[in-house]
Amino acid sequence: MQWKRITAVAATVMLTAVACGSPSSNSGSKGGTDAVGGAQVKATDPTAKGPAPDVEGAKKGGTITVLSDVTPSGFDPTDTYYVDGNAIEKLYFRALTQFRLDGPDKKPVLVPDLAEDLGTKSDDGLTWTFKLKQGIKYQDGTPVKAEDYAYAIKRSFAHTLYENGPTYQMDYFLDGKTYKGPYVQGGDVYKGVETPDDHTLVIKLAKKFDDMPFYAAFPLFAPMPKAKDTQKNYEQHPMSTGPYMVQSYNPGSELKLVKNPSWDPNTDPVRHQYADAFDFKFGQDTIKAQRQVLVSSGPDANAVNYSNLDTTLLPEVKDQSQLITGQSPCTNMYTMDTQKIPLDVRKLIAKAYPYNSWRKVAGLNPTTDPPASTILPPAVPGYEKYELPGLNGTGDGAEDAAVAKEVKDELAKAGKSNFELSWYYSIDDKISTQANQLRKQAFEKAGFKVKAIGVPKANIRKFTGAPDAPVNIGRTPAGWCSDWPSATSWFPVLFTTAAVEAGNSVGQLKDPELDKKIEAIQAKTPDEQLKEWPKIDKEIMEKYLPVLPLYYSSSNMPVGKNIGGAVNDPTQGVFEFTSMFLKQP
Repeated sequence: MQWKRITAVAATVMLTAVACGSPSSNSGSKGGTDAVGGAQVKATDPTAKGPAPDVEGAKKGGTITVLSDVTPSGFDPTDTYYVDGNAIEKLYFRALTQFRLDGPDKKPVLVPDLAEDLGTKSDDGLTWTFKLKQGIKYQDGTPVKAEDYAYAIKRSFAHTLYENGPTYQMDYFLDGKTYKGPYVQGGDVYKGVETPDDHTLVIKLAKKFDDMPFYAAFPLFAPMPKAKDTQKNYEQHPMSTGPYMVQSYNPGSELKLVKNPSWDPNTDPVRHQYADAFDFKFGQDTIKAQRQVLVSSGPDANAVNYSNLDTTLLPEVKDQSQLITGQSPCTNMYTMDTQKIPLDVRKLIAKAYPYNSWRKVAGLNPTTDPPASTILPPAVPGYEKYELPGLNGTGDGAEDAAVAKEVKDELAKAGKSNFELSWYYSIDDKISTQANQLRKQAFEKAGFKVKAIGVPKANIRKFTGAPDAPVNIGRTPAGWCSDWPSATSWFPVLFTTAAVEAGNSVGQLKDPELDKKIEAIQAKTPDEQLKEWPKIDKEIMEKYLPVLPLYYSSSNMPVGKNIGGAVNDPTQGVFEFTSMFLKQP
């Protein structure tokens, strides 16, 4: 489900909003828990109520600082699809549904959030009805109305303005292909969403979408009063329904959150309000920020960093409790534009790629970031291990003189000598500049011409995600995490022709034959799909090779010594921020 792009530890990657938990066939009637392919647990609890159970030992007060080397593209709920954005916005936006983390393994369970239930599906599967909780208020004390949910959904169709947000609604919702949102003439009227009364929200579909309750956990379903919509400026003063609200936001630099006095914990089954405030500082130097957190001198004891710990710092970890670990259903990838690079050249790029040295430069941990050979990561149902020759995420590539000569000769034989490879990199990020230099040298040794374009780290996602980006390598999404644990949140979203228009395509693939195969698998039962997705995974790599899988990611994040309640959220692969507190406020 990810047009989302996600952050991948050491290499600034786009984040995908992760929602781990496939819907059961009877969503909206009763919950259940069962293993899916032995890799994930799917679960729902339609009867969940607030308040959320207290975290053991939790104390109130103080400010938690987040020193982030990653810079989110923004915090507009309609425009959020990166996992860090989703995790952070969970502090101040509430949606129709949300994930509760249960048990010692923090298994994600889908529960009602601002809805009273997980939605009721019509017999034909084309209508979903959500009953809405009453008495919910925004930060200024004004009541949340049913029409505010409807407006938020309408706003999500203005995709030319909010191009980073998820786009399932455009594919599945009624008239999703033609409706352009509330800002165009006649946009106030949209047949795909209705509010028959102030207790009910009705969503109408063009085709079945049984994952609807899981999709409804995204921030785009957070209510928004039409009168408060300032479009691109909305993220500066958004209307909060969660335990915190925005005090100030300096894009690319800092986000400050303070307590929301109108939040009612009795209506919220997943969130807490322990700290007085959160201070997110973005664009930090990775090594410096992580070392500050580990040393925990003075106020840094109250700080965290949500990227995986750089391997060079592992010897400096004196207290293992300062590392928060957990699963992350993500794969980091190096994309190749199939419209601009011929298949025979893509195969030679794969042969020349310096995997081993790149892993060292990127500071990857072989334990938490194992090399990848497939598109799907092991945590996602439908994964089956396979390895194609030279495509297992390891090897010296063109750093090996023999390999460099072989690739160079094959390029010449194909009449492709000096084929130009172009990509973006961050000029103000040490790891990015080192990785850029490594790739440049390796590809040039192999007979390629290289055009590396340096841009500020704060804007890297903007450039790599632009539809008309003048590059042919490394476009986003460069990493992907399941929106929920199902391959339906991968292949239809990333590798169909529709994905190109939606801005989520891996490799800009446009093959009607592949589209039909993916659509046919989607029509099967979940159990039947588990047998078919591995075949598609392998076929895409063998027949099209739009991407080089680099590594599967799991979490290994540093926290300050005064931080309590820090856990990994497996639906995002980053912290569950709302459970955090300061041991000594």
